[in-house]
Amino acid sequence: MTRSFDELVAEAGAVDVSGWDFSWLAGRATEQRPSWGYQRLLGDRLATVPAALDVQTGGGEVLAGVPGFPPTMAATESWPPNVARATELLHPRGVVVVADPDEPPLPFADASFDLVTSRHPATVWWSEIARVLRPGGTYLAQHVGPRSVAELYEYFLGSQAGVPGARHPDRETAEARDAGLQIVDVRMERLRVEFFDIGAVVYFLRKVIWMVPDFTVDRYRDRLRDLHALMETDGPFVAHSSRVLIEARRP
Repeated sequence: MTRSFDELVAEAGAVDVSGWDFSWLAGRATEQRPSWGYQRLLGDRLATVPAALDVQTGGGEVLAGVPGFPPTMAATESWPPNVARATELLHPRGVVVVADPDEPPLPFADASFDLVTSRHPATVWWSEIARVLRPGGTYLAQHVGPRSVAELYEYFLGSQAGVPGARHPDRETAEARDAGLQIVDVRMERLRVEFFDIGAVVYFLRKVIWMVPDFTVDRYRDRLRDLHALMETDGPFVAHSSRVLIEARRP
């Protein structure tokens, strides 16, 4: 039986969106994954170093999915619900979770870590990453690339093509070099995303709050209703995410 617009929106508007676990979207949305397999790379690198830091760990879900950790393993996160979730997941495995405002300085001494990692950081403080890395240490991260899921946010906001974006690999690698890091590898892929019902769209926009910064169901109800009708007629709403793998080393 087809569920109504009001039922789908009410359900998605009430569900908890804390943490960085998207399992609620199973069967309701899909996203193609980058070819490099970030979580596998993360696990492989963590197995080779004595001390590592995961910056902006979210709810700790990605870090918790690796097989093992180095003797010294720390993670930072700024949003209190995510700090609580990350602590619950990671403390039993010996990871220290530090509540951090995501502004310089990182709460660690110079040259503390052999590896700094991050998956989808909201901001990247390159000088701080360089500072806490030991000489020869590595930053390995998967960033959100330019115009990620633009088809979705432009449906609500209109064309943003002329708005300068900070998240571009050319800009980020230049900033990394300015901070004294050497670029080892940069790769970017655009990946297919499909939303199968309007509830999935509502959930996604409530969780990824920077996508449509002023999003609420009430504010965008008319646009949501139009999109629901479009999906009922044409099928899934298709967008494309943008992902960048970046590896940099402190000389």
